[in-house]
Amino acid sequence: MSATTDRANLIIPALGRLYSALHDAGETLLRAVAGGFLAIHGSQKIVNPFGATEMVEGLGFYPGAFWSPLLACTEFFGGILIALGLFTRPAAFAGLIVLLVTVWFHWVTMGQGFSGAEKSLLWAAILAFFVIRGGNRHSVDARIGRAF
Repeated sequence: MSATTDRANLIIPALGRLYSALHDAGETLLRAVAGGFLAIHGSQKIVNPFGATEMVEGLGFYPGAFWSPLLACTEFFGGILIALGLFTRPAAFAGLIVLLVTVWFHWVTMGQGFSGAEKSLLWAAILAFFVIRGGNRHSVDARIGRAF
């Protein structure tokens, strides 16, 4: 659809210009916030990369000495990459895998159902969006002219 068609379909057509102007900015803000929050969450693990060894082994990921640092790096460095928009798709995909494991953990292993997995599902949906879309024109990927 063209911008003209989209604007004609709006209840308040005058807002079409505003929506168009904010489209990329909104997507960039979502990417920066999601990546930043993921990095903040991972910062607790990156200072002690082997701290989650027992937890990941409890989920069936052996050896924990391998998976725990990988989890820490995925969350911390992956979050930074997502926020910057550098290697956006692979970083978001790695984070998505981590979040799908947390969905399984809360929903099935802990038996908490939807209410326990709700936050992980929301985060997984956000990262799935960036796996599909990648960074946008306000990303390092776009600046260097390369993207996965």
